[in-house]
Amino acid sequence: MRAVVQTVSQASVTVDSEVVGSIRDGLLVLVGVTHTDTAATAEKLAGRIHTLRILDGEKSAADTGAPVLLVSQFTLYADTSRGRRPGWQKAAPAEIAEPLVTAVAEALRARGAHVETGRFRAHMLVESVNVGPRTIILDLENS
Repeated sequence: MRAVVQTVSQASVTVDSEVVGSIRDGLLVLVGVTHTDTAATAEKLAGRIHTLRILDGEKSAADTGAPVLLVSQFTLYADTSRGRRPGWQKAAPAEIAEPLVTAVAEALRARGAHVETGRFRAHMLVESVNVGPRTIILDLENS
């Protein structure tokens, strides 16, 4: 799994003119899933997101109670090594990815985090106001 974690003063996801997820003063997390990911990978990623000391004062969402907006992002596994058209072979198909992204959200909630989400398989408008800006890439594929 890969995640891009950004500190935000506000972030939201809109689908068909409806806001389906929205937070203030927290973390926007874009999550990509690959073929070898498992429920254990999802659990590990949730732990890393929740305890990542990226907020002001080197604090984490676990320390501050900062909310998380979690958005599935298969394009994090784009292969751009050849030509100008990305390849998507490394991204897990939706049937595999959706339950694992849901598992990340549930694992965060089990840790006490307030989690909002986007909508899987939907055309989403993601808006955010980055703070810092602070952006961290978590890549669990090789860990």
